Amino acid sequence: MKYLVLLYDGMADYPMEELNGGTPMSVAKKPLMDKLAADSLVGTVSNVPPHMVPESDTANIAVMSYDPAVYSKGRSPLEAVSMGIDMAPDETAYRVNLVTLSEEEENYDDKIMLDHSSDEISTAEADVLIKAVEEAFGTDFRHFYTGVSYRHCLIWKNTPAEYNFMRPHDILGQCIKEHVPQGENGRPFYELMKASYELLSNHPVNLARAEKGLRKANSLWFWSPGKKPALPNFKEKWGLDASVISAVDLIKGIGICAGMKSIDVEGATGNIHTNFRGKGEAAIGAFKEGSDFVYIHVEAPDESGHRAELDNKILSIEKIEQDILTPVYEYLKASGEDFKILCLPDHPTPICKRTHTIDPVPFMIYSSKEKKNGVSCFTEQTAKDTGLYIEHGYNLLDHMIEK
Repeated sequence: MKYLVLLYDGMADYPMEELNGGTPMSVAKKPLMDKLAADSLVGTVSNVPPHMVPESDTANIAVMSYDPAVYSKGRSPLEAVSMGIDMAPDETAYRVNLVTLSEEEENYDDKIMLDHSSDEISTAEADVLIKAVEEAFGTDFRHFYTGVSYRHCLIWKNTPAEYNFMRPHDILGQCIKEHVPQGENGRPFYELMKASYELLSNHPVNLARAEKGLRKANSLWFWSPGKKPALPNFKEKWGLDASVISAVDLIKGIGICAGMKSIDVEGATGNIHTNFRGKGEAAIGAFKEGSDFVYIHVEAPDESGHRAELDNKILSIEKIEQDILTPVYEYLKASGEDFKILCLPDHPTPICKRTHTIDPVPFMIYSSKEKKNGVSCFTEQTAKDTGLYIEHGYNLLDHMIEK
């Protein structure tokens, strides 16, 4: 038996007037997914416990069958693992976003959070900026590391006291004054953020971006700290050789911590311009090379939700269908082996909210050897209407993997 998990990050949404009460998921052209859903086990699942923040680390840890209340320790340490950073027990990792703040206001605190991703800055440009940040602010106990696009990492030895940071994608369009790190515990981080604006605003990379009509990556923003992570080995738990395919360090890090093989795909960006086809080809390659379980994570629907790009959210769902689900399904079907496919989002990222919500998400599990009475069209509402609800996302693979 072969197993494919296709994770559409942030795909679920709310009914929208401009779609006549539909959602991006319901209007997207996805004939294969709908066809498979008719013979699938379909329902809804809560991947994020009610007392936790609906972030991708928490939700994807749950989908991979680990209880996030036990194992979710912040996203940045997982990203650090993917970057090859060997954290010591006395070190803390912090996610560092390169964000765009408004420039008109004289005082840093009065600025507006315009974009949590700096127009999805390229990794090459970001690398130059993060290296400048490291040169200016790195010390013997504090270092900055380049990640992918706007997502980077700070490792701080014997860090200042813990602080509950605001997530930048939750305050888009808002003044940052009430959201910057506060008090004695937050001061070291606030001072770094403020100083980074002075460093980055007129950096040649940002001046060149402005000339092209792109937003400047003019400030650092810290959030989601955590210590060195550890997850039980996936193969020991399920008896399956597993691979993970993702553009983002967070998902790669979860897979690596679980003992999965992380497969890089050239041109995978984490946005609508990612190499969808390359991800499908990488999954087929992984199955051919002996993987029993392949986990494909696609960030594009989530980024489209954060950016309130309705057309791109619909397009991303369609591209996943065309370039990933279809070729991988056709390969598995022709292989002669039994297989199962799980399709779902990790959490909703509604266009109207521009951030994650904690609502249950739809899922479908297709089996090549056992047909179920599924739904005619796979949407948020049809999944809810089946009445099947799984309270804990970390139990979802129990309904898929044969023991």
